[in-house]
Amino acid sequence: MPNEENVGKAKEGASGGPDDTTKLVRRRKFAWTMVFSFLSANLLMTLRFFFPRTLFEPKTVFRIGYPGDFAYGVDTRFQQDYRIWVVRNTEGIFVLYARCTHLGCTPDWVEGENKFKCPCHGSGYDSEGINFEGPAPRPLDRAGVDLDAEGQIVVNVGKLYQCPPGLQCQFKDPGAFLAGV
Repeated sequence: MPNEENVGKAKEGASGGPDDTTKLVRRRKFAWTMVFSFLSANLLMTLRFFFPRTLFEPKTVFRIGYPGDFAYGVDTRFQQDYRIWVVRNTEGIFVLYARCTHLGCTPDWVEGENKFKCPCHGSGYDSEGINFEGPAPRPLDRAGVDLDAEGQIVVNVGKLYQCPPGLQCQFKDPGAFLAGV
């Protein structure tokens, strides 16, 4: 004959005691939480669609200062902000666009060796941007330069001057450099 204790436990489990109702409430709460989470995520994705991503690029035309602000040699202070180097030599001032002509990496100015060196594939350029080592097919591009009404240098990286091998070099064109400043 069965024990009374065992009979009581069997009846409690069969009748769906208080433990079953709390489990059912928890399951129902969890299910609704998942449904609302899913709907909320979809709502956020839909709202995100109405606010497109934008890319803020730096200006292509900007002032860099007066010609007297630049000493002979290579000035690297605008490399981070505008990706340019200002070079002053005996002929005048010109601006090199800091993009390797091989694959577009940004070369570094190596003061001790007096050259630009590309860290990606080893292209080397002299202080005037002329390639002399590595896989670079042509010299660095020069950005357009001009003087504004106040006498400040205005750089236009939207207008680049190139010197491709076998074709006419644009480095002596008006706008590629400032002579006699």
